[in-house]
Amino acid sequence: MARLLQDPSKLHPSEWYTANQMQRASTESQKSRSECMTAESWRLVDEIEKTTQKTQSDVNKKLEQRREEIKFWKQELDNKLEQIVHETEILLTFKNRLERALEGCKEPLVVAQKCLLYRQRRVGIDLVHDEVEQQLLKEVEVLQGIIALLGRTLEQTNEQIRRNRSTKYDLDMDLRDKFTALTIDDYCASLTNDTPHIIYADNAMKLEGNFVTPEDWIDFTNINVEKADKQRNNSLALKALIDGILSQIANDMRKQCEMVNNAFRNRVKEVKDAKHKLETLLAMVMDETASQEKNIAALKKAITDKEAPVKVAQTRLEARNHRPNVELCYDTVHSSLMSEVQEITKNIQRQDALAQAQTELKGLSRRQLSLEEEIKVKENTLYIDEVLCMQMRESVCINNY
Repeated sequence: MARLLQDPSKLHPSEWYTANQMQRASTESQKSRSECMTAESWRLVDEIEKTTQKTQSDVNKKLEQRREEIKFWKQELDNKLEQIVHETEILLTFKNRLERALEGCKEPLVVAQKCLLYRQRRVGIDLVHDEVEQQLLKEVEVLQGIIALLGRTLEQTNEQIRRNRSTKYDLDMDLRDKFTALTIDDYCASLTNDTPHIIYADNAMKLEGNFVTPEDWIDFTNINVEKADKQRNNSLALKALIDGILSQIANDMRKQCEMVNNAFRNRVKEVKDAKHKLETLLAMVMDETASQEKNIAALKKAITDKEAPVKVAQTRLEARNHRPNVELCYDTVHSSLMSEVQEITKNIQRQDALAQAQTELKGLSRRQLSLEEEIKVKENTLYIDEVLCMQMRESVCINNY
């Protein structure tokens, strides 16, 4: 019966108390560890929260700084773009001025060349390499030099315009990229933890693509800015050069044109004076010709007037030669008649003044023809210089370009 009361499967009360104490101790230990873990978790959560907030705040500040930096360089690029566009527009007006100046040189050059061509029609002694021709040749040389200079300057201007446009393209591209970057960073700055539609982007951490360093980024934009400054300065220098060239060529053209015109006026005056003197000489020759013609007529009349006396004397001699016998005497009458015939004959034969007068008349006639021909030469020269050339040159207008 006692054996039945002692069941070996049953535990001793002390074991029961011990087991309960162990459960309590284990639970309290687990609870303590759990409470420590909870406290640590809250501390960690708080630390992470603070770190996250600090990191996000730092990122926001850096993002704001980056936006300000982009805005600064974007403003710089905007200013340079405005300047280069302005300078390009001004250069285009200077290009038009050069083209007008180049076009304006063509007419004076054609006029000068025509004058040289017309003056080849001068004849005789008037076909001379005079001051007018020298100044015309110089004018052609000056105009051809000006045209060459304007052509080179126009090419230089076109090249500068091309460079300005290339610079503008680079600035536009840089500005476009910076506008895009600023738009993206503005969007990023607007994002908060409460912004809807924010997502996980696992691939965002991969550094793919052509990333550049901040220094390279600044250098790239700075190069564009410096290039814009350089081209702007080149444009300013070119404008000053063009202004100087246009002013100088206008002065040179006017000066040479006036030199040619003065030479023409002086030459026309000289030719008119020479023509007037020739006309005076011609009038004198014609007067002398008339006087010589009267002299010849008088000489001829004088010769004619001596024909009757010599005929009378010779007739008397012939008649007295028929006296008969001793009457055929060489008396004083016969001697006088012989002397009379000889004297008259001799005087008639001595009228060489008539031949000389006729020779002089022929010389006067040749001189008259020569003077008339020379006067026609002068008239031809005056027509070429005064009518063809000087009137044509009146149409030449040299403007400031």
